Amino acid sequence: QVQLVESGGGLVQAGGSLRVSCAASGRTFGSYTMGWFRQAPGKEREFVAGISWFNGNTNYANFVKGRFTISRDNSKNTVFLQMNSLQPEDTAVYYCAARRGDRVFEIDREYAYWGQGTQVTVSS
Repeated sequence: QVQLVESGGGLVQAGGSLRVSCAASGRTFGSYTMGWFRQAPGKEREFVAGISWFNGNTNYANFVKGRFTISRDNSKNTVFLQMNSLQPEDTAVYYCAARRGDRVFEIDREYAYWGQGTQVTVSS
């Protein structure tokens, strides 16, 4: 079992940066692939980025490539999403998710564990 708690969301102006974090409980954090998803009002939840547990391979959605960076610190049971050059269309609730195994999936149903989400709002 893994419990996830996100933090670090907030309000930022367009062009600014934020880093959201996800703290995980459980002694086997290092064996979980981690993902970030987001959901904007009236839209479906979508994949943002993921990082595998074993070799740290990363995947990104096309709309964040070059702007967002996912990383993890297994010693601290934490995964991060550094978001740069934020735009109003990045406004959403950002969710951290975890799945057993060493493959990043872009489909939310592949992830068994979810955090409560953290709001990111980008003003124009």
